[in-house]
Amino acid sequence: MPNHLAGETSPYLLQHANNPVDWYPWGPETLRRASEEDKPIFLSIGYSACHWCHVMERESFTNPETAAFLNDHFISIKVDREERPDLDAIYMEAVTAITGRGGWPLSVWLTPGGAPFYGGTYFPGSPRFGTPSFRQVLEKIIETWQTRRGELDHAAATMLAHLVSDQSEPDKRRPEGAAPPSQIFERALRGLHASYDSANGGWGDAPKFPQPLVLEALLARLSESSQPSLQVEIETTLDAMAAGGIYDHLGGGFHRYSTDERWLVPHFEKMLYDNAQLARCYLHAWQLVRKPRYRTVVEDTLKYLLREMRHPDGGFFSAQDADSEGTEGAFFVWTLEDIRQVLAPEEVDLIATMYGMTAQGNFEGANILHVVVDPGENLDLLEGARDKLRSARGNRIRPARDDKVLAGWNGLALTALAEAARVLPSERYREAAERAGEFILHELLRPGYRVFHSWKDGLASGNGFLDDYACLVDGLLALYQTTLAERWFVAARGLTDAMIEYFRRQGGGFYDTSSDHETLITRPRSLQDSPTPSGNSMATTVLLKMAAYSGESTYWTLAEESLGPMGPLVERAPLGFGQWLSAYHLAGGLVEIALVGDMDHPRTTALLSVVNSTFRPAQIVAARPPGATSVIAMLAGREPSGNNVAAAWVCRHSTCAAATSDPEELRTLLDSQTP
Repeated sequence: MPNHLAGETSPYLLQHANNPVDWYPWGPETLRRASEEDKPIFLSIGYSACHWCHVMERESFTNPETAAFLNDHFISIKVDREERPDLDAIYMEAVTAITGRGGWPLSVWLTPGGAPFYGGTYFPGSPRFGTPSFRQVLEKIIETWQTRRGELDHAAATMLAHLVSDQSEPDKRRPEGAAPPSQIFERALRGLHASYDSANGGWGDAPKFPQPLVLEALLARLSESSQPSLQVEIETTLDAMAAGGIYDHLGGGFHRYSTDERWLVPHFEKMLYDNAQLARCYLHAWQLVRKPRYRTVVEDTLKYLLREMRHPDGGFFSAQDADSEGTEGAFFVWTLEDIRQVLAPEEVDLIATMYGMTAQGNFEGANILHVVVDPGENLDLLEGARDKLRSARGNRIRPARDDKVLAGWNGLALTALAEAARVLPSERYREAAERAGEFILHELLRPGYRVFHSWKDGLASGNGFLDDYACLVDGLLALYQTTLAERWFVAARGLTDAMIEYFRRQGGGFYDTSSDHETLITRPRSLQDSPTPSGNSMATTVLLKMAAYSGESTYWTLAEESLGPMGPLVERAPLGFGQWLSAYHLAGGLVEIALVGDMDHPRTTALLSVVNSTFRPAQIVAARPPGATSVIAMLAGREPSGNNVAAAWVCRHSTCAAATSDPEELRTLLDSQTP
């Protein structure tokens, strides 16, 4: 019989709806039941594409004896971390404090009031290498609950005090006379250089994550000055990822991370946020260094998103699973016999040589495709062989797709598409970006510029979180700069003002949850960037942009309040604060470009072509026809002089250069460091 998850919409929760564990969704009724029965809560947090979540389900949650023990002694709650990042943030902080590490599946034990007293991540079905089995942990907790309850209540009270005090910790670190943004940025870059993996690219050891936010910050620095060593670090990393098994060489797009330091063996799930951010990162790298391979990665990654991850109405789904047919990576790997059944002999030789295929394989007897040698002049033969392999792979059982649409992640996808449409340029990407923008306005927004967090099968649900608002603002501003249609800017400003009203925190910065959100044991406030920007770092980024567009000092003041305390954290651990680095870069030198001219006139398009010609991460652009009214303060009072049909103004640090109608003069103004 289905448990209490049967009526949920989350694909992850529905995966567990027929477990013998009597799962409940998070909610006041569930917490009330735990209190009335005076039972501890077992809280399990994961997501649909999480491989080890599936393993723990198979080993423990489908085990009748383990399920019976849980049902007798606990109230069991299952949470989709993508639907409830607020709960995930709170209880991940608790588990990290308890064990020194976190991850998913997240397993937490709570008092009936929701305070955590013990936790961990994956627990095996049987004892393994000194790790107790899940059943053993359950039995020990119940023994302590029944015989030494006071110890668990004390542990819960101590952890709750830690969680509450941790919210103000960054403010305590605020130094007297904070360093200027440029100085913080440079110190952080030195820290990144020290942890760089010169052999394989990227940072740190296995498992290795792509770090697009850090790469964006490095690209921003490279865009301002020629630094050969920095360029080598960027290109080595991008080249290694694009050649490695973390990249899908047949279908496009990136897997979530590499289990080794060489980018060879991926964890095979594919996430919307990774592919949106990495497509944008490779786009910016292509703008700077013009490697054709980078543009190919952009186009193939966006093709993947448009082909496999887009709802017919324009929004984007969340993830694809790592597993198919119950096996991790089965959809993506190949044996030599597999390709011999599909390809001609000369194609087999080329594919096996280029992608390093062997009879033994490099992953459980099969081969993860990774580029070992360049195909040379065999491009036509290669593409024909790849087409055949793609077609054959299409007949396999595909990994499950998490088809909920999340607001913040769609903001990231919108930014990538809008920028690609502007830079490459591409009508296909522009049309996709506009459809995504329409989906956001019609399906994810409610009156008063309030955001729904999630959408599935026509039903929007959940209060939006800070990162939802901030990422949508950034996406809508990108779409405005591509289309120059002010309706997108109007929506972005409305969302910005709602974000300030409902999320602002006294003392600076923002909370992750709105003031009218469900009351939790603490109001979370995430600062560290993870695979996605934290709500606070992205909010700071868009406030800086909105300050320039609007001329309103309030936006700048709020951004400054957020940036002020962050310097020591960013300098000490830059790998975890990539979006903050981009915010510091903006704060140190944002460039405003106001353009007035007939949008169809060759002179106007020539000026816009210069604006979009290379990667200038600190620039924003606004434009309108001559004589037209605009809601954007940057454009106020500006008209071409004399016989000029178009003119552009470049401003830095509240100082503007004289208007120009000459594209080459505009290029010189943009490439110089002073107006």
